[in-house]
Amino acid sequence: MTTTTADLWYHYGRTRAATDRGVPEAFRWSWGQDSGPGPEILGALTGRIVGDLGAGSARHAAYLAAHRRPARIDAIDSSPAQCDMGTSLYGHLAPRLRVMRSDVIAHLRTAVGVYDALYSVFGAIDFTDPRKLLPAAAASLRPGGRLVFATLSTYLNGEPAQPDVDPADIPARRPGGEPATMPRWVLQEQVWTKLLDHAGFTRINVDVLPGSPETLLVTAHRAPG
Repeated sequence: MTTTTADLWYHYGRTRAATDRGVPEAFRWSWGQDSGPGPEILGALTGRIVGDLGAGSARHAAYLAAHRRPARIDAIDSSPAQCDMGTSLYGHLAPRLRVMRSDVIAHLRTAVGVYDALYSVFGAIDFTDPRKLLPAAAASLRPGGRLVFATLSTYLNGEPAQPDVDPADIPARRPGGEPATMPRWVLQEQVWTKLLDHAGFTRINVDVLPGSPETLLVTAHRAPG
């Protein structure tokens, strides 16, 4: 995930990683990670090259590497702490799984036409300006390649999603525990659809997954040409 200050993801996931160190047995898109469709939404991945945008500690990427047999999956995140955690937890899955510390947009701009599929589970799509990220994602996909992402349908406090491409500042913590904020894009369905269309995607579909909050599950493809 992209940040412009100290590592605001330093504390995230540490408690879970201390006790839950195995490869996950399931892959879910809903906010609660306990319902809805699974990785089949990504299509057939055997022998394909896949990118996880804002992978965090790479739990979803580890599941795909272990159970879906891609040729390679790149778990991309700009947080040093999250990448270190992912390497500690799932380094044994290399070289099929690559944990990559990088700004997501910068990486995608150097990987034109590389990926068969890209996805984000409340990851970089939520925390990076989509007007910059989505065109970079489209360019990094092979013609016909698929983008899938799960994002919030409303803010966690129940406030409605934005009708414009505006982020909200949400609470975070610096590594030393000091309070901070980071931007998060929570957008209405039609806003995502328009952004994807402008970025060069086609066959755009948005499903609403139940939960508290509900999840928007968005799929789109790079135009074949």
